[in-house]
Amino acid sequence: METVIYNGWSNCLRLSNQLVDLIIPLDIGLRVMRYGFIGEENEFFEITEDQGMTGGETFRYYGGHRLWHAPEAKPRTYYPDNEPVGLQDHGTFVRLIQPIEKSTGIQKEIDISLSEVSTHVRLVQRLRNTTLWTLHLAPWGLTMMAAGGTAILPMPPRGNHPENLQPVNSLALWAYTDMSDTRFIWGRQYMLVRQDTQIELPLKIGARIPSGWAGYARRGHLLIKRFHDGGLGDYPDLGSNVEVFTNADMLEVETLGPLQTLPPGGEVEHVEDWYLFREVPTPHNDTQVERHILPKILETD
Repeated sequence: METVIYNGWSNCLRLSNQLVDLIIPLDIGLRVMRYGFIGEENEFFEITEDQGMTGGETFRYYGGHRLWHAPEAKPRTYYPDNEPVGLQDHGTFVRLIQPIEKSTGIQKEIDISLSEVSTHVRLVQRLRNTTLWTLHLAPWGLTMMAAGGTAILPMPPRGNHPENLQPVNSLALWAYTDMSDTRFIWGRQYMLVRQDTQIELPLKIGARIPSGWAGYARRGHLLIKRFHDGGLGDYPDLGSNVEVFTNADMLEVETLGPLQTLPPGGEVEHVEDWYLFREVPTPHNDTQVERHILPKILETD
């Protein structure tokens, strides 16, 4: 753990081992701006015009990974997190604490731990209700991935007719999503979403993923996000616990916890585990997912 300068921010925390490093600006946030193999490019997307910026009342995406609260709404979700964050060193993890959001009364925290011997990163993401009234929300972890990759979403196990008469999952589509978009690859067991720098139109899709993982493959690297599926919990956005958004710049892999009713002083946690692998081809169909991606999923169990 060390303090470094990164992209114009002079006060950044760097966590590293022999394989990967993370960089977290402390003058804004909460944000994890970098995750990648040491000496190699960032797996996350960075918004060039936002780098090094601090302060002000305008919301900036910045890039990287952030913690939000769902369901999405303006202005509530888009609180401008442009102020310094607190840092606590707990030995096996660091805790980042955002100042209480003035307009919502929500305080965000993230505990981050990096394995000493692998690429594994654990984020315990926390929302706390500091108001005097009850809040209804869900924790929401959003990661902006660098351009040129493909998101991988596993669907629930398929079955046969007439043995399986009930539906096993649904998809949430946003009004701006075109189902004929060529960035979709519809498989039987997996849905793939390509990021394409030549297509300006945004799209977004959500799904309930009971297997608790989603991936992003790009240039021989594979990032896996693992998360806990809350069973019969009530999820935002028509029951989605994973969502993918993409445009011409980047692709977001998003995970959500179930909706919670938080009393004053109550808090909710949402845990993500990240893993990064080398020499993994980008899949284009179900067969390639099962051949190249599933063995890596098994390594994260």
